[in-house]
Amino acid sequence: MSGEGLRAKAAIVGVADAVSPTGLLEGSTRALEVQVIREALEDAGLTIADVDAVCSNLSNGWAASLELAEYLGISPRWTDSTQTGGSSFEIHVEHAAAAIALGLCDVAVIVYAATPYSSFKKGGPGFGSRQAAPGPTPVAEWEMPFGNRMPMGAYALAASRHMYEFGTTSEQLAQIAVDTRQWASMNPRARLQELITVADVLDSPMQATPLHKLDCCLVTDGAGAIVLTSAARARDLRKAPALVLGTGTCHTHAMISQMPDLTTTGAAVSGPLAFAAARLSPAEVDVVQLYDSFTITVLLLLEDLGFCPKGEGGPFVSDGVLAPGGALPANTTGGGLAYTHPGMFGMFLLVEAVRQLRGECGDRQVPGAEVALAHGSGGVLSAMSTVILGTEATA
Repeated sequence: MSGEGLRAKAAIVGVADAVSPTGLLEGSTRALEVQVIREALEDAGLTIADVDAVCSNLSNGWAASLELAEYLGISPRWTDSTQTGGSSFEIHVEHAAAAIALGLCDVAVIVYAATPYSSFKKGGPGFGSRQAAPGPTPVAEWEMPFGNRMPMGAYALAASRHMYEFGTTSEQLAQIAVDTRQWASMNPRARLQELITVADVLDSPMQATPLHKLDCCLVTDGAGAIVLTSAARARDLRKAPALVLGTGTCHTHAMISQMPDLTTTGAAVSGPLAFAAARLSPAEVDVVQLYDSFTITVLLLLEDLGFCPKGEGGPFVSDGVLAPGGALPANTTGGGLAYTHPGMFGMFLLVEAVRQLRGECGDRQVPGAEVALAHGSGGVLSAMSTVILGTEATA
């Protein structure tokens, strides 16, 4: 079955996330996983007894979904522990939607929880870059000796190259952070809610040239869960379904030194795949949720997904196109730059995309949103996955 053959066969029917404006959450990661799973199932009007597929990328690697299912007291007939960092959850949606369409499962739960900020506050390591993992790894042998500060150093390389090739400026990158903060100012659960200016971004401490502190994402606690089922079953459930119209995935490298082109990500492959499956174009997207680990991440994704030509991302974002009232509303929670970022933000992109399609976002609601795009980025611009969701009107 082709990607287009899977169009609108499955839907996201339940969502939940746990975040705090303090950045801190109470409880273990397992307790938070259970909390958001219960809330997402309640949101859908389902129970744990309905679940026959589990997706989790935490805990003991390959055993993540096994351990979670055991804890929940269920025996799924479909399981997924795919771990690609921040894009894992978009990939889980792609896998689960295909499994549902093929009759391999009926109800899939995808979950994520992490508490790096609490860990740090308690004297633990907090969030550590996987690129700096100990042992005889390729990164340890071939990249760490050069002292590139990770992970921001990897993105700084991409930003520097984009600036060199296309004339992109720090002011243009800063505008992305400014626009994102406008959305956060309307979200009482966001970690950072105060409005900022381009000057504020440029005056914040340099982290890895040319990226300043306010170009970089947060480190917070957070958890989220989503529930998928067939489009047919979704129509009888509690909330309006967010139909999975198209998906696409591409990974290009593991180490930043091996990225084929620092200015082009795998989104240049995953995006067209998703749009072709959805039978839509970028111009038909009403709201986008883009992985914003750094401002340069957003700019690269806008280009690679086709919202503007390659090299024109700087001028494209310079006039507030991503802000409230802009032509392309983006990261309407406040994103990883201002809402929350527990280490892998892809889950929260999906939750917000669904809420926007349902019209549940209050002051930050995008009027008439019928098509939403959520795009996850994992590793160091390594693994890209695009999910396009739509309402019944787009079926």
